[in-house]
Amino acid sequence: MPSVFVDSGTLRWRHIMTGIAPIGGYLRTATGAATWQAKYRRRGVDGAPERDIEDTWWRVARALAAAEAADRENWARQFYAALEDFRFLPGGRILAGAGTGERVTLFNCFVMGTVEDSIDGIFDALKEGALTMQQGGGVGYDFSTLRPAGAHARSTGTIASGPVSFMRIWDAMCATILSTGARRGAMMATLRCDHPDIEAFIAAKHDARELRHFNLSVLITDAFMQAVRSDADWPLVFPPPANPEAAHSSAVCRNVKARELWQNIMRANYDYAEPGVIFIDRVRRLDNLGYCERISATNPCGEIPLPPYGACDLGSINLTRFVREPFSSRAEVDFEGIAATAATATRMLDNVYEISHFPLPQQRTVAHASRRVGLGITGLADALLMLGIGYGTPRSLELAARIMRTLCHAAYRASAALACDKGSFKLFEPKQYVGSEFVSALPEDVQEAIRRHGIRNSHLTAIAPAGTISLLAGNVSSGLEPIYAADCLRKVRLVDDTVGSFEVTDYACALYRELTGTAALPPAFAAAAEIDPRAHLAMQAALQPYVDNAISKTINVPEDLDFGVFCSLYEEAYALGLKGCTTFRPNPVTGSVLTARAIAEAPAHCCSIEREAD
Repeated sequence: MPSVFVDSGTLRWRHIMTGIAPIGGYLRTATGAATWQAKYRRRGVDGAPERDIEDTWWRVARALAAAEAADRENWARQFYAALEDFRFLPGGRILAGAGTGERVTLFNCFVMGTVEDSIDGIFDALKEGALTMQQGGGVGYDFSTLRPAGAHARSTGTIASGPVSFMRIWDAMCATILSTGARRGAMMATLRCDHPDIEAFIAAKHDARELRHFNLSVLITDAFMQAVRSDADWPLVFPPPANPEAAHSSAVCRNVKARELWQNIMRANYDYAEPGVIFIDRVRRLDNLGYCERISATNPCGEIPLPPYGACDLGSINLTRFVREPFSSRAEVDFEGIAATAATATRMLDNVYEISHFPLPQQRTVAHASRRVGLGITGLADALLMLGIGYGTPRSLELAARIMRTLCHAAYRASAALACDKGSFKLFEPKQYVGSEFVSALPEDVQEAIRRHGIRNSHLTAIAPAGTISLLAGNVSSGLEPIYAADCLRKVRLVDDTVGSFEVTDYACALYRELTGTAALPPAFAAAAEIDPRAHLAMQAALQPYVDNAISKTINVPEDLDFGVFCSLYEEAYALGLKGCTTFRPNPVTGSVLTARAIAEAPAHCCSIEREAD
């Protein structure tokens, strides 16, 4: 069992590891220091290890400023100001790799190319995945193109073993790559809800030893949800149609009852938390580039739907740093600060394209054609607590929506301004882009700026789990998730590749205790398990209109939740217009939430410590 380190959220960084200097002025934690040391601390150009997090910020700021054509030192200072005090948290690959001179990718995750239904195609795709993961990128695949188990391959006279059997090869590859010391990445596997092997896919992770390096999601269509409502038969077909008009080209292998298949998906989620669901028709309809691409998979945590060989370029604004006078009657949000940071962060993420390596040439081509970025938030629950607002209350939903709207519109304005200086992304078609469903809902001045100047990035917003970078920033609440617990046991991979367990305190709770000099919890505090699951959904729905990519969100539900109520959550997610839904219920396969020490242990909501994406 790993050692347990006590980590008070009110302590500044300690000398827990040789060479880490204490840093005054900010509320920082031993866990954050251990995370920095293990994941993000690098050597400078003189070969000396970075002395503190400020050195890391300067390395990243200067590396991103090097992409500017002029005035680089000024841009470096602006970028540093955004990074300082953890205001803006770039994706982990950027923090770890920018400015190091190493041939690594700065993109957290990729969706790989279409898997061709042949042995050559399958193993070519496997090789591409291995090369990508070796450089630190997570990968997503749609396995719907592989013929079902039992189907005959006419060219060889053999019988197909089906997608799930080949997924096991990917899982073994991932374990092998990780054993070489490569940076840890995650994998996502998707399968269409009408694939003949969908039942095997749904049951694939009922064994705790199976496919541990994968997240799984079913691609759910509008037609399937209609069939569930009407209790209709549902045809399982292969090959999958390229589009609805081509459905006649697919052969029906057999029919099942749609409602029974839906119940199987729900039961698997209830029993072992997978597979999640992606409402794929909605994803495609709301894709800003729906006029020139077709999406069938996402990055490993689901917040970036991508076309084949697409990449995600992530960063999160830490909302705890934009609450003025926390825990007082005068507490308020600095909306101007959020907008200004979002504008700077947009430029920083765009510059990643100029300085990053790509594992494969196809990834470079596809990424540069759209220049997608995924700017989001973290620390939402902590910020609400600092404002005295309960998570999931009507006031919290209204404020969270206003925050995300501010960020989204600032990012789009910044990207349109960037297009004036640097040009639009290559796939930009003014009429079709501005006419897309998401863009046409933006403020008129933003649309007019895009019509006049173009836009630098096809997509701009996403909400990632941000787990590791939030831990780095003092254990702020992750992404848009509620606070899991005021105090919990958190596993952290250390610099020697062992796993340490830290007793950690949530950032806002620690700040409250420091300000009040008590061990009490803030009045508005509620742990994730105490919040109605529908409030989780409501928060996701409140932010979705301002997220052009997608949202990684885990709906925590109590172990004793009625199965019928559990099923209704997914149906409500669809009705609310969400792009996907993932739940976590304590269970024997993925674990419970209590340790023998009676300290709540934070579950790996969408990716375990072995599958961290940031």
